[in-house]
Amino acid sequence: MMTILSGVGLLLLTLAGFSLFSMKMPKGSLAMSGMANAAIATFLIEAVHKYITGDLFNLEFFQTLGGTSGSLGGVAAAIAVPLSMGANPVLAITAGVACGGYGILPGFIAGYIVGLVSPILEKKLPEGLNIIVGALAIAPLARFTAIAVDPAVNATLVKIGGTITAAAEQSPIVMGFLLGGIMKMICTSPLSSMALTAMLGLKGLAMGIAAIACVGGSFTNGLIFSRLKLGDKGNVIAVMLEPLTQAPIITANPIPIYCSNFLGGGLAGISAAVFHIVNDAPGTASPIPGLLAPFAFNSPVNVVCALAFAILGGIAAGLLGSIVFKKRVAKPAAEPVEEEATEITGSLVLE
Repeated sequence: MMTILSGVGLLLLTLAGFSLFSMKMPKGSLAMSGMANAAIATFLIEAVHKYITGDLFNLEFFQTLGGTSGSLGGVAAAIAVPLSMGANPVLAITAGVACGGYGILPGFIAGYIVGLVSPILEKKLPEGLNIIVGALAIAPLARFTAIAVDPAVNATLVKIGGTITAAAEQSPIVMGFLLGGIMKMICTSPLSSMALTAMLGLKGLAMGIAAIACVGGSFTNGLIFSRLKLGDKGNVIAVMLEPLTQAPIITANPIPIYCSNFLGGGLAGISAAVFHIVNDAPGTASPIPGLLAPFAFNSPVNVVCALAFAILGGIAAGLLGSIVFKKRVAKPAAEPVEEEATEITGSLVLE
């Protein structure tokens, strides 16, 4: 029980910290978005091409491709984060290559610092020299930042991820429900579940639960949007594929959406725990990556069964939520209708 409490408690504490970062720090949400993009560009490619395309078909080219991509998480984060924050592409790439050899979280922190500093350098330096001198200054700054934060990262967030992973192994059903529910809520919130799981370095059953929960919970979202008439068919498809695209509707209806998501993600997480779906590709907690990545580390039959029951759980939660919260939906405000003149005057307007 203590392992479960510590695992969930540390997860919630980390979630609160990153939520504050996303909302309160300068360009925090943009930085988190860049982190999620880096996870797709590295960990998803590694999972699919190294372990599925490469190992399954014994193709050395894809094995090397996937392994190389997965090893460059820090480089990708140090590039994608400042780019998302609006930094000059040359300076962002300079920061990225300077972080070679470090993990995705040190790369994220280095990229965030560069994203804040690089616009200042560009403004202060003379035109024509700002890129050259800026690159020469950014490279050591990024490298020094990665070196400085790496020990603290390993001592904190990576340890938290290890605690969550251990809790999932010791109490899979309970953690399947709790972790699955929380992760699906994060997946639907402005805080990216891909970024969070990448930062924590989640692997094994815990990451499998997070991935499957995002897939099953996407059907919860689809039913909630469809049955409560939150937008049209386009909105329904969009929220199932990438919930962040529907942020205005979600933030207007947080109670029905997040409560239903917790239940749908929790039921999907139990399915992942029952079939013991492991996932060693951190950062793939999103509907599409979560659908693909588990096939790299598990029997296809187990993955298909887990996905089937996860989808059923997501559908059940969506149906229940649409009934319970039917009268708690915020309808979009009606646009004012301009009254047209109905009387014909005797005057003529000459052009």
